[in-house]
Amino acid sequence: MYIRQVESEKILKLNKHKIKLKRLEKILADKPKAKEVVQPLTLRDRMMAQLRASRFRFINETLYNNESSQSKRYFKEDPDAFKAYHDGYKQQLERWPINPLDIIISSIKKMPVDNVIADFGCGEALLAASIPHKVHSFDFIALNDRVKACDMAHTPLLMNSVQVVVFCLSLMGSNLTDYIIEANRVLKNNGTLKIAEVESRFEDVTNFIKLLTDYGFKNTWKDLSHDLFYFMDFKKEGDINMKKKSLPSIILKPCLYKKR
Repeated sequence: MYIRQVESEKILKLNKHKIKLKRLEKILADKPKAKEVVQPLTLRDRMMAQLRASRFRFINETLYNNESSQSKRYFKEDPDAFKAYHDGYKQQLERWPINPLDIIISSIKKMPVDNVIADFGCGEALLAASIPHKVHSFDFIALNDRVKACDMAHTPLLMNSVQVVVFCLSLMGSNLTDYIIEANRVLKNNGTLKIAEVESRFEDVTNFIKLLTDYGFKNTWKDLSHDLFYFMDFKKEGDINMKKKSLPSIILKPCLYKKR
């Protein structure tokens, strides 16, 4: 075996076979690394994971089955529950084929940058962090300084003050009527109401769209093609202040997560 230099390239001769050293070095470098051994979860870790999942399901059910004022009071008394819920929500999000917020972000980025957005049920206010527009971010508890804590049925916004209202998986509670009334109140005429929701919550999505006409909204776009989520845009055609008592109820089925 010997090494000789040929035209500035080192060649290894072994048993009458010539091997370029650079090629040999590359082969050795590309050798698969040993797989890391994943340690199994301890009994304590498994129990803690089950407890977190159980708490998430309990809080989720509480949100769907109570009015927003009750949910706000619940989280005010136990702020850690709100963080626990959103930690569980983020884990659930990883199992979905798409993140519905990404669809909404992409849509709003195409709108004039001077449009003002109201994000109802914003969580960690990721919408506000992802677009150049001014965003009012509302939720029961402020997880960071971008969020204003409030009952979304009664926001501090002025009447006819924003161009877009967003509900991204946030039509939760037994008083959805109040949410849509508030959206109508704060939206300017011809403003846009954007809704993204889990498709299984709709008994009849066509009837839901018709119901919103009574709340002053005309459907301008919908995408019902996704297996898991429905996306809808509505245009505000007029104020409904004088019609509040005669409006039909809006009811969606709760989205309950199964025990795993």
